[in-house]
Amino acid sequence: MSFADTIKNSPRLKKLVHWMLIAPGDYRPRFWVRNFANMFFHKKGKGARIRRRVRMDVLPFNKFELGEQSVIEDFSTVNNGVGDVFIGKNTLVGMSNVLIGPLHIGDNVIMAQNIVMSGLNHIYEDIRVPIVQQNVTTSLITIGDDSWIAANVVVTSGVSIGKHCVIAAGAVVTKNVPDYSVAAGNPARIIKQFDHTAGAWVRVQ
Repeated sequence: MSFADTIKNSPRLKKLVHWMLIAPGDYRPRFWVRNFANMFFHKKGKGARIRRRVRMDVLPFNKFELGEQSVIEDFSTVNNGVGDVFIGKNTLVGMSNVLIGPLHIGDNVIMAQNIVMSGLNHIYEDIRVPIVQQNVTTSLITIGDDSWIAANVVVTSGVSIGKHCVIAAGAVVTKNVPDYSVAAGNPARIIKQFDHTAGAWVRVQ
């Protein structure tokens, strides 16, 4: 059994390790984790940049990777506490984005401002227990290569957005979007798709 498995299978040891990584009542990693430990566990590609005012709530027990020449702009938050976060090459994460794993963003993706992508959901079914005390579920969000996510978009847990897609400003994406599609609205629906036979974008009725 690996050391990681030993921790997972021992509630007392798991609680101790969690305390060492995150202060009680807090949600962000301790100073030593943010500034020292993470550099040995996470990958940052050549030319990749994380602006100074980004809140990096990343922990060593899940993965974080930022591809070559990618940028995370100021006032964004990245959190891998409940799932890995992968960001591909030449991808722009605009100002004030919130990215909560599990999340996989492809190459050459443009993300505008104030976007929220969360692979986490809170369980609420038991009305005798406050929601904050109930468990969470996670489901991977995937953003395909070459896509453009406009400002103020929300992408919910488990959604997959395909290659070369456009998600219009303010959309709330609750269902998968296939490759070469334009989606808009709340909830988002597909309004255009690329017709490879005609070689043109065609409006969906």
